Amino acid sequence: MPQEGWFRRKSLFGHSPAGSQASPVPEGVATKCARCSQILFTKDFEKNLKVCPHCGFHHKVSAEERIQYTVEPNSFVPLFDDLRSLDPLNFPEYQAKLKKGIAATGLQDGFRVGTAVIERVPVVLGVTEFTLFMGGSMGAVAGEKIVRAMDVAIERRLPVVFFTVSGGARMQEGLLSLMQMAKTSAAAARLAHEKLPFIVVMTDPTIGGVLASYASLGDILIAEPEAKMGLAGSRVAAQASNQKAPEGYQSAEWQLEHGHIDQVVARKDLPSTIATLLSLLNCRQLEGVTNE
Repeated sequence: MPQEGWFRRKSLFGHSPAGSQASPVPEGVATKCARCSQILFTKDFEKNLKVCPHCGFHHKVSAEERIQYTVEPNSFVPLFDDLRSLDPLNFPEYQAKLKKGIAATGLQDGFRVGTAVIERVPVVLGVTEFTLFMGGSMGAVAGEKIVRAMDVAIERRLPVVFFTVSGGARMQEGLLSLMQMAKTSAAAARLAHEKLPFIVVMTDPTIGGVLASYASLGDILIAEPEAKMGLAGSRVAAQASNQKAPEGYQSAEWQLEHGHIDQVVARKDLPSTIATLLSLLNCRQLEGVTNE
């Protein structure tokens, strides 16, 4: 019996002995950590905000999950969701990739903005869909949403909180995409002129044109543990130089040690950290809002 029980436990993770009649585990019951390869029950994994309880690795999350993990329930009100990318260069397969992202997410673009409440503090929020919408790349629509979101913040006197995760500027839009770097930087400058707080939370990865523009212009720069950030991915950067880069130079921890960012904060602590920072900056709080 003990041996039979051992086989049953092993079969839970797909290692049934030859000839075993054990039923297969339903899809989605378990998942594997991308770093330490530990098997995790999906419910526990999601309850832990998709952070491995064994090694602490922060797995990527969707835009919708980011909203759920960060703001008060039902407080997110989307803005400008109807904006959609065109294909100004008739770039090969671009329309197909856009349609694939739209079908997978129900969104017109990978960048979402809206108003929300983070632990009683009203904010303008921006989040990015990385995995399902063209690697969170920044095109003309993302740039326009960022600018409009900051205009809403100025109009309503609200702080801005953006979560970044992106492979950089969207090459399929050419110079129109690169223009968004200057456009979003100018919007961040207007926000600073109005003395409204701008907090950026960099998640893995924050690369290229996004890092080289608005993502680096926050008043406070936060990163999730081990998030990678840089002007290019590590392999591309290695090919572009004949000098060996410092070990771990693109990690959040290295960036913090060298003064490029202000804090590294675990995912579970982000809402309270952001709310505390905004309250210290005299941002107004709503009465009667709870975390229940």
